Amino acid sequence: MKRGRKPAIDAADVTRAAIAVADAEGLSAVSMARVAQELGNATMALYRHVKSKDELLALMWDAALEQPPPLPDGDWRAKLGFWAKAVLAAVRRRPWFLQIPISGPPLGPANLLWLDSALTALEGVPLEPGEKVGVVMGLSTFVQGEARLIGTLSTGFENDPAQFNHQYGQRLREVVDPRAMPALAGIVEAGVFDLDDVAAAEDLGADFDFGLHLFLEGVAAHIGGRA
Repeated sequence: MKRGRKPAIDAADVTRAAIAVADAEGLSAVSMARVAQELGNATMALYRHVKSKDELLALMWDAALEQPPPLPDGDWRAKLGFWAKAVLAAVRRRPWFLQIPISGPPLGPANLLWLDSALTALEGVPLEPGEKVGVVMGLSTFVQGEARLIGTLSTGFENDPAQFNHQYGQRLREVVDPRAMPALAGIVEAGVFDLDDVAAAEDLGADFDFGLHLFLEGVAAHIGGRA
């Protein structure tokens, strides 16, 4: 019996297959051999299109976000706020995205489209070009940091909700010494950490919204100072 020809592939096929493996099994499952199995090809065939696993991870990091959605109508605040929440949603759809080490500035087409989208939101704003890039980079850092924190805490909440609800507040009362940590003791006594399970889960999203609000307020104050 003659062996059938292996299907023709390119770098985009390899990237899509690697993403499918990561989505189903996690980033740790991604290897050239596993991706070749997913494609029904020999492992060595992949190296004609992707030189190494590091290059594959870089391609995955770019393709994982897909393309940014169109910006809504409104001022720069509304547009940047929408952009930030879109980035958060895209990253949370693929938690493994944040596990890929970043070795340089964005060069892939998807990441550049996201960068262009955020810069478009700032069109007409009285900032220097370099300042606009700084705003976008700062916002991107905030969003990815929050995405990492929300993902980690969400997993912890699912495994043990008690560590996030009113029991956490009670434990803090037992270990926080008002003489050594007076500021924190005041917050604990104010009941900030006394949450039920529903409120604890909602609090993760509320923290992002509040942080985003503060970031945009800071940008607005800077623009006002420039004006």
